[in-house]
Amino acid sequence: MCQLLGMNCNTPTDICFSFEGFAARGGKTDDHRDGWGIAFFEEKGCQLFIDAKPSIASPIADLVRRYPIHSTHVIAHIRKATQGKIALENCHPFVRELWERYWVFAHNGNLLDFHPEGGEFYRSVGQTDSERAFCVILEVLRQNFPESKPPLDKLYSVLKDVTQSLADKGIFNYLLSDGEHFFTHCSTQLSYIVRQAPFAAAHLIDEDVSVDFQELTRKSDRVAVIATTPLTDNEIWTPIQPGELLVFQDGLPLKFA
Repeated sequence: MCQLLGMNCNTPTDICFSFEGFAARGGKTDDHRDGWGIAFFEEKGCQLFIDAKPSIASPIADLVRRYPIHSTHVIAHIRKATQGKIALENCHPFVRELWERYWVFAHNGNLLDFHPEGGEFYRSVGQTDSERAFCVILEVLRQNFPESKPPLDKLYSVLKDVTQSLADKGIFNYLLSDGEHFFTHCSTQLSYIVRQAPFAAAHLIDEDVSVDFQELTRKSDRVAVIATTPLTDNEIWTPIQPGELLVFQDGLPLKFA
């Protein structure tokens, strides 16, 4: 199946180091060769790059590795197809509008026999279960809160319910963000790390690359990185428990009962 990478932080930060290791999994250190994509929030705007080529062979991925786009919310995905042909319309992340904000979604897993009817506002363009699930989530949120984004606790409650109903249909690891809050759901495998002062050096698993974050950060900086499997071999990553829905804000996970 696919692999996920997310970043949430309290100040705009580039994801070049993490993406260097992550992109290698798209055909070099792993066999996720069926496309890739990445989305960067810049305030209410969103930059999206997708390519049906493997990330290890994509000139667009090479641009992202070398061009330090600074963002507080980033979602990336490398695809190993389970549903839908290898094509641009089936590459994650997917983007839609809700409450006058862009929402970005990427999924790792497989929802079996999942063919919901098209909603009133959101319908799939491609053939993936992932995009269909995203449309269902947004349709439910819009039906429950038609006018505007609700307080986080109310949003979380509805999102948790629709997430559980979709997770009952198969493996449903996902990343979801509107540039204000960053949601992660673990069905089988997701981990995260929070980097904050005192910063230290980190070394990638998939590439022989190290970075000393103490040289690149301020004491007030805080960055959470979420990935399907840990990206570094000298840091302690925290597994997200199966069935757990986390919200990240300003580089920290917020837990709800």
